[in-house]
Order: sequence, then structure tokens, then C-alpha cells
Amino acid sequence: MAYIDCVVDTEPMAQEINSVSNHIKGTTAAVVGMQAAVIRAEEEASDHVCENVNRGFYTLIHSQISQKIAKLKSEVDSHLMQLNQQRKQLLAIRNRMERDYNMISSRYLKLFNGLNQNLQQRVFELDKPTIEFAVKDVDRLSNRTRMLTATVPVEQQESLGLSQKILVSNVKYRGLLVINSMTRFLQDMYAQKRLTDQILLPEPSTAESATIAIPVIVCESNYDRHDNRRLDVVVVQQGLSAEARARIQGMVGESVRTLPWSDEQAPDAELSNEFNKCLEKCGSSPRVKEMIEKLFRAHGCQTVKMG
Repeated sequence: MAYIDCVVDTEPMAQEINSVSNHIKGTTAAVVGMQAAVIRAEEEASDHVCENVNRGFYTLIHSQISQKIAKLKSEVDSHLMQLNQQRKQLLAIRNRMERDYNMISSRYLKLFNGLNQNLQQRVFELDKPTIEFAVKDVDRLSNRTRMLTATVPVEQQESLGLSQKILVSNVKYRGLLVINSMTRFLQDMYAQKRLTDQILLPEPSTAESATIAIPVIVCESNYDRHDNRRLDVVVVQQGLSAEARARIQGMVGESVRTLPWSDEQAPDAELSNEFNKCLEKCGSSPRVKEMIEKLFRAHGCQTVKMG
């Protein structure tokens, strides 16, 4: 390989590189200035955006609050107007009710006053002797000193004795009227009591105790093929309360197993008649009726054997 030794002048290249370095330094300064300007512009833009966003948010909230205030104010005003209208209506109703009450009370007051007067007159007519005795005769007797004033004894003895006899006879006559009035009053009271006793029912005696026999029907039925049985206790409905019927059913249901049951070959005649009536009214086929009657005849009944 050949080796060539030569000398190259690098001064121009160094100068060019130096000029390039100066340009790079200028570019660097420009870039730094531009970056600072960009950062400042971004800050200003972000501040401007934030300010506008905050202003818009506050404006929006303010507008919404204003709308809600206006809406609520309109509702409150409408409710207030409605309440005022209802208050006026209630006042009108109260005034009308007061007028009606005063009119009705005056009407009923007049009616009851008339009824009181009529009832007083009727009561006076019913017990007229007693009223006359209490109102008229008692007043007369209490005022007898004023009504039966004796003659001033300034006359002779014969005329004085005669006037005293007249006064005594007048007193006796008044006493006879009082006795007759009391007699009529007692006779009327006795007649009224006798008429009342005939009309009213005699009072029931609560102290007496008695034994009452109440008919009860005990029915035991087998309602499925598993030999499950049902026990029914039927009590009369007339003359007994619901509590009494429930107590009787409970007592009979508890003691039905311990009762002295006795078997009967043939059912009772009355029971057979009732069974035949029910069978005739039944709408089943003749074959079913015949089977029902056959089962009824084949199975006897049990009755309680009373001692």
C-alpha cells in the first residue's frame, strides 16, 4: 500500500466551522428566546382559557340559580294566591255557616219552646187534679187567712156565733174539695198503674235457675278412602248466642267418645222419613239413589243411651 505524505491547509475549514459555530450560537439563542416566548404565550393562553372557563361556569351557575329563583318565586306566588283564595272561601263558608247556625238555632229554639208549652199543657191535662191541687188549692189554702177573713167581733153574741158557723162551714167545704181532688188523683194514679201493668211485659227473673234441654246432632263421616273421619256437631240456631253454641259444640266434641253410645238395628222412623224426603229431592240417577238407600239400610245408627 502506498503512503503519501501531504500537508493540507485546514484554516479555511476552521474559519467556516467557526462561522457555523457562531450561527449555531445565534440559533440556540433564538431557540431559547422562542421557547421562552412559547412558554409565556402558553401561560397567557392557559390563563385566558381558565379565566373564560371560570367566567362561563360562574355565568352558567348564576343563570341557573336565577332561573330556579324565578321558578320558585312564581310557585310561591301562585301558592300564596291560592292560599288567599282558599282563605276567602273559608271565611265565606264560616260566615255562611254562622248565618245558617243562627237561623237553625232560632228555628229550633222556637220549635222547642212550642214543644215545651205543648208538653206542659199535655202534662197538665194528664194530671189535671194534681195540678189544680198544687197550683190552685195549695195557694188558696196558704192564703186562707187573706181569703177567709173573719168578721170583726163588734156585734152581738148571736151574730158572732152565726158568722163563726159560716166560717167553719166554708172551711169544711174547702177541705171536702181538697179531699175529693186527692181522691180523684189517687183513682187516676191507680187506673194508670193498672193500665201500665197490662201493657208492659213482666220483668224477667234473674235469680231463678233452670235446666234447659238443647237438642244436639253428632254426625261422623268418612270422606276419603284412607278412613279419615270427620266429626260434626250441629246445634239449634234459635234462642242461643254464638258463644253459647260454640261452648256446647266444644263440650260435646270433647265428650263424644265417652258418651254411652248404643247400636240400633233399624233407624228411627222419623229419621227414615227425613232421609226419604232428602233422597226424593236429590237430582241423582235412580241407580245412585238405590245405592244410597241400600247403604242407609245396611248400616245402623248409634244413639246416646240416657240413664
